[in-house]
Amino acid sequence: MKIQVKKEGTTLNLKPEERIDTLTAPDLDRCIQAELKGTQLIILDLQMVDYISSAGLRVLLATEQEMEDCGGSLTLIHCSDAILEVLEMTGFMDMLKVE
Repeated sequence: MKIQVKKEGTTLNLKPEERIDTLTAPDLDRCIQAELKGTQLIILDLQMVDYISSAGLRVLLATEQEMEDCGGSLTLIHCSDAILEVLEMTGFMDMLKVE
């Protein structure tokens, strides 16, 4: 999975460019974990993602919980209609910040 990574101070911007599924979710998680120290805000730009599986949702939930535990936050931006539908159907819209 290709992920554009940009860290500015305590803000981590990530832009994955493929599906987030069973095969690629571990790549996203490793990328997040590698940059997590000192991060207070993760902005996950899903503009180039058209599909997310339960494995991807688990990464989002675990990341949100980790960020909350350290006083930080996770924000999802540029979600496609398909991603928004999955987030709504699973109740993740109530757990995650989506802009």
